[in-house]
Amino acid sequence: MAPAITLAAEAPTLSAANTGFMLICSALVMLMTPGLAFFYGGMVRVKSTLNMLMMSFISLGIVTILWVLYGFSMAFGTDSGGLVGWNSDWVGLSDIGLTELWDGTTIPLFVFLVFQMMFAVLTPALISGALADRVKFTAWALFVALWATVVYFPVAHWVWGSGGWAFELGVIDFAGGTAVHINAGAAALGVILVIGKRIGFKKDPMRPHSLPLVMLGAALLWFGWFGFNAGSWLGNDDGVGALMFVNTQIATAAAVLGWLAYEKIRHGAFTTLGAASGAVAGLVAITPAGGAVTPLGAIAVGAVSGVLCAMAVGLKYKFGYDDSLDVIGVHLVGGVIGSLLVGLLASGKGQSDVEGLFYGGGLDQFWKQCAGVFGVLAYSLVVSAILAFLLDRTIGMRVSEDDEVAGIDRAEHAETAYDFSGAGGGAAHSTAPAPADRAESKKVDA
Repeated sequence: MAPAITLAAEAPTLSAANTGFMLICSALVMLMTPGLAFFYGGMVRVKSTLNMLMMSFISLGIVTILWVLYGFSMAFGTDSGGLVGWNSDWVGLSDIGLTELWDGTTIPLFVFLVFQMMFAVLTPALISGALADRVKFTAWALFVALWATVVYFPVAHWVWGSGGWAFELGVIDFAGGTAVHINAGAAALGVILVIGKRIGFKKDPMRPHSLPLVMLGAALLWFGWFGFNAGSWLGNDDGVGALMFVNTQIATAAAVLGWLAYEKIRHGAFTTLGAASGAVAGLVAITPAGGAVTPLGAIAVGAVSGVLCAMAVGLKYKFGYDDSLDVIGVHLVGGVIGSLLVGLLASGKGQSDVEGLFYGGGLDQFWKQCAGVFGVLAYSLVVSAILAFLLDRTIGMRVSEDDEVAGIDRAEHAETAYDFSGAGGGAAHSTAPAPADRAESKKVDA
């Protein structure tokens, strides 16, 4: 009998459908950064609105250029010791073919790198919410460049790059619970421990100036997150991306209900800020877990994160750290919850056959998740604090006390978010202070 002939596996070919899908997902993730800007911008006082918008928007400029020059190479290039990657052919993106595919996929390398670029842009922008009202814009821009280089790019390699230590260990992070949310949340904690509290923290009310703007930002984040999560499977061929899409909606809905229920019991009211914050908490928590859990598991992830994140945002008053817009309470805590719940709720029927404790898999995956969570948390916390300390001791991180009180928008951007000069009849002839001046003079609400 003639010997059997073994046919080589067919090499992947470019899929127009998957390529188009991933380009749309990349655009959705890009939308998340302006959405975050609106979300944060509405949560601050009037005098800080533009600064919050700009702290997100500047990341689109800085990180995009760094990603082209060397960031993509550091994150996804050939591994070096499990810590960082490098590929000189990708420096400046100058030696990439138009139809060259990303390894093991049916999408061009260019599409993969632009999708991941949007993750890299968003992550440092998340940190900005913890620093509202008090950071020099120049210092922030420099921090973004340094932090992306020494923290985000290496951590992305750890988690998603071939050879990265967390990747090789088997840590499950579908779309960024560790690399994005824990990374940013830990960085926020490191920076605020260095730069200190806002003037008036725990003394003056610092209420959101525009809850409609907050809700708009939350809606844009929720919409963009479908690309963030479902797109992370890099295609639509086996249904895992569809599972992630469905679980994203389910967990977010459950988190909104969980947060509002806690808020009603604890504070006696259902607030719009609570609904928006609950949505973001659910989105954060399902990000690492959504490809591994069932829809019922997604309800559990969302409900747990909604309640625990609502509880966590109050810790800043107990421990005295000034996390202005609850980046730690939502992104750090939510990322930890979602990442660890993989070790309990992974069904073995999604992105892999890994089973969590509740599905008979024991604690093996849970300990792997712990290693990824606390490894990223510790590294980002320490290095971010060091970067903030060095910047503070050289160019200074904080604006002056006078500028902080008067308003960082005027001091750093020479603008204000709202022009009240034409509001009300006869204002130009009145001897009373103009509306804009009254707003600036009321330290409580302005």
